[in-house]
Amino acid sequence: MRIELADIISSENKEMPKQAEIEFSSFDSKLGQFPVVKKEPFVLKFTNEENRRLLIQGETEVTIAIPCGRCLKDVEQEFHLVIEKELTLTGGSEETAMEGQAYMAGTSLDVDQLIFGEILVSWPMKVLCREDCKGICKRCGADLNLTGCQCPKTELDPRMAAIQDIFDKFKEV
Repeated sequence: MRIELADIISSENKEMPKQAEIEFSSFDSKLGQFPVVKKEPFVLKFTNEENRRLLIQGETEVTIAIPCGRCLKDVEQEFHLVIEKELTLTGGSEETAMEGQAYMAGTSLDVDQLIFGEILVSWPMKVLCREDCKGICKRCGADLNLTGCQCPKTELDPRMAAIQDIFDKFKEV
């Protein structure tokens, strides 16, 4: 969703509250594509401070399903976003120094791009479904949280395979 800010930029000391809906239904990044489970309206407040600064304040909550880092079950990760941006205005007109921002195009604010950037900065390093998640078996793919598997637990170094063969031949019965 785009919000046109030309009115507030041209009016000194003006405040404008606005509520915007988040339009994206999945979070698409280089990390992958993650579905948005829940999103609340984005409550924004714009303030022109003496034609020098434009303050953008906002708050919202977005819940995204992210796979567990060990067992790959979806975990609902909640992002509580509190945004406070300050943009410099040049002159008293609609000319602004906001062009360098990814979420600004002239005098219009791209709400989805602003939220995307904030979620990306808040993205967790690792998501676990629970602290003691056992993950999945490397050999058979069984979910170790639900069942155990019969795979050997020790992994042998392939460089030591010849020595292991010798031990297997001369094993006492």
